[in-house]
Amino acid sequence: MQPTNFHDVVADEFGQVNDYIVSQLKSEIPLIEQIGYYIISNGGKRLRPLMVLLAARAAQPANGLTETTLSNAVKMASIIEFIHTATLLHDDVVDESDMRRGKKTANEEWGNAPSVLVGDFLYTRAFQIMVDVGSFQCMEILSGTTNIISEGEVQQLINCGDPDTTEDNYIKVIQYKTAKLFEGAALCGAVVAEASSAHQEALRQYGMYVGTAFQLIDDVMDYVSTAEEMGKSVGDDLAEGKPTLPLIFTMKHGTDEAKVRVRSAIETGGLEQLDAILADVRDCGAIEYTEDQAKQQSELAIAAIADLPDSDYKQALISLANAAVNRRN
Repeated sequence: MQPTNFHDVVADEFGQVNDYIVSQLKSEIPLIEQIGYYIISNGGKRLRPLMVLLAARAAQPANGLTETTLSNAVKMASIIEFIHTATLLHDDVVDESDMRRGKKTANEEWGNAPSVLVGDFLYTRAFQIMVDVGSFQCMEILSGTTNIISEGEVQQLINCGDPDTTEDNYIKVIQYKTAKLFEGAALCGAVVAEASSAHQEALRQYGMYVGTAFQLIDDVMDYVSTAEEMGKSVGDDLAEGKPTLPLIFTMKHGTDEAKVRVRSAIETGGLEQLDAILADVRDCGAIEYTEDQAKQQSELAIAAIADLPDSDYKQALISLANAAVNRRN
């Protein structure tokens, strides 16, 4: 039976992750704790740490997890959340964002320098915990993951203002900057559970596909959701000149007027024609196309874990893959 809430099957472990995260935010520097608590407690879904726990459990549903393995899974989930939070702090500075999840961003509240430095603190704390876990394989995975995330962020920065960005280049960027951490989360969950190499590979693929689907829907929401639903301003991507898939599709399949409008908006990073562009994106089928691409990724994720043993944990992973494409926040 498929669980109605994919958190339910690992509720105890998820609570341990939250407690452990709080314990690891301790610092002799009060500002680090203040900013750390602010962004960590800011209502995120914590899908990435959840994926660690579900992957670990799904990889060994029959034998269960030893107390040591469970402790390492909780720590690994916390590591993933710290890395994710560090990227958010840095992203908001780069994007000059003033709102995230319906609240002021840390850089808006405290300034750019403290936000960047606390992001650095979270990165380094994550690697301290990694040493404590003691899995060289996970260290190798996550050191490579953070490096690729950085490359994706730089490539996205290069793409800003470039209306000739291709769909293939766009997909590569989102796989680097977003999906790679989902992949690392699922793979590390399997590794700490000492899963077989086949199951590790299945869960790695699952994480990559779900992460890609998640970002595709994130980019759709910039054109179909309200500011209240998203927790950020409508048209943020357009304002930053980001050539996301809905815009790339519109420049290929929209009317001549729409192509000119979108190209100009990406080049200048302005919102002067936001209402017209919102209509352009919706009218040419760009939303449906992007959603269809996300659904394909979700289906690939579910197919990737087909050979995992049946369990509530596997069903929760399937629910999570479906939820990644059926959301508006």
